[in-house]
Amino acid sequence: MTMRTPRRTPRPVAPAPPLPGLGPRTWAEVPHRSRQVLVVTGHDRNAAVATAVLYEHTGAGWRAGASRPAHNALNGWTDHHREGDLRSPIGVHTLTDAGGRLPDPGTRLPYDRSGDFTAGGTGFEGEPLSGSFDYVVAIDYNRRPGTSPLDRTRPLGPDRGGGIWLHIDHGGPTRGCVSLGKGPMKELLRALDPAREPVVVMGDAASLER
Repeated sequence: MTMRTPRRTPRPVAPAPPLPGLGPRTWAEVPHRSRQVLVVTGHDRNAAVATAVLYEHTGAGWRAGASRPAHNALNGWTDHHREGDLRSPIGVHTLTDAGGRLPDPGTRLPYDRSGDFTAGGTGFEGEPLSGSFDYVVAIDYNRRPGTSPLDRTRPLGPDRGGGIWLHIDHGGPTRGCVSLGKGPMKELLRALDPAREPVVVMGDAASLER
């Protein structure tokens, strides 16, 4: 009598994430209801340069906006951000609050205009920091959503850092934030819609592909 080896039923293959450069683990962290995803892709784990693309979901699927140059922290990226490590936190973070020194450019996010959004001195490459906080969007890492970006509440504790923003690029690395040109920052503020539950997905390319 001939014994037949039973066929194994192949495991279903998980659908590929719909946005380029994102792996299944990263995409699983994006809330199902999010219809705006800003993907910030670092060129290298230890590099301070990145690109940023805003993806928006339409009736026909996801649509990519323009690819914009960006800066991140001086030492690159980390999965476990600590205060003073000069690395940007890898992960998926909601975008709920905005502000700046200049008047609201027309965003639908809550906007706190304040003279406290000031930056002085020079950056790591000797570039002036003036105007960097004219427009900012708070990245909801170790902060309380629904408050001004200036709010210093740190739910994870002060050792885990905070005050991580999207802000205007000053031409060099940041301490932990992500920076874009003034024009792109203005466009981003006008595009972000809290009803579409926007998030930022940020990290070096290899980490985002996980």
